[in-house]
Amino acid sequence: MARNRQKFNLTKEIQDRFDSMLAIGQSKHKDKLAGATADKIYSWNTYRTYLKHANYFAKWCKEQHGCRTLAECRPYADEWLQSRAVLSAYTQKLEVSTLAKMYGCTSKDFVAVASRKRSDITRSRGEKIRDKNFSEERNSELVSFCRSTGLRRAELRALTGDKLRQDEDGNYYIVVNSGSKGGRYREAPVIGNVDNVVRLMNAAGSGKVFAKIHNGADIHSYRADYATAIYKAHARKIEDIPFDRVNAGSGFKYQSGVYCRRGDNKGSKLDKEAMLIASRALGHNRISVIGEHYLRGV
Repeated sequence: MARNRQKFNLTKEIQDRFDSMLAIGQSKHKDKLAGATADKIYSWNTYRTYLKHANYFAKWCKEQHGCRTLAECRPYADEWLQSRAVLSAYTQKLEVSTLAKMYGCTSKDFVAVASRKRSDITRSRGEKIRDKNFSEERNSELVSFCRSTGLRRAELRALTGDKLRQDEDGNYYIVVNSGSKGGRYREAPVIGNVDNVVRLMNAAGSGKVFAKIHNGADIHSYRADYATAIYKAHARKIEDIPFDRVNAGSGFKYQSGVYCRRGDNKGSKLDKEAMLIASRALGHNRISVIGEHYLRGV
């Protein structure tokens, strides 16, 4: 009986810790400007992810060292992280972030973990087992819709036909205010097969546009196609972007409007203005996310 009570108390302590950080509906952007994001969690997905991995850590500490509280677990954080070295660099980084959030410190307070590399990402690369159960030909309307709007899976599930709008120039866009990441509002431009989007939205009326989104649909890949198309439509030639700033140290002029890619894309350059347009269309704030994880063949 005592062992069950101890397990419950440690699990409850973790939940209480993260519950106290919930800031659902608050502006993360405003908090960033004020430097007040360290002790806050802005989305339910992030909350659930932190909770899951924190409990992995707590369970290991209890089994290996008999810990009963988070304070007792803290000295074994580095040992646990080292035991997780077999996992992907992304998972290791996530677990460091989980511990940092839970203990109110930074990732630098823990042992260094593997660096994340774009070349290690497997999502939307190559054929997956689930792809064999999904036919893009039979689901052509969905695939075309995704490549024309860039909506996330949750946004597609929540989408109703009355979210279609036209601007003063007659261009269509979709109001995204349900199912979005962090509950953020945005207006997603409709590109590509506009007629398909307009037809499906009008047919749905105030009801759901898609009754079900097939699990095999590679939504992330379609978002990447959308982002790339948006970027290409607005990108300037790199050589046409002005050398408008002067390096304080060397005195040489440089292009502040040019983004230099990193990792396995090192050496290639992108137009920051076009990146920002594509980033906002997808519902992201940082252009680095677009540059390193979405844009293809540019």
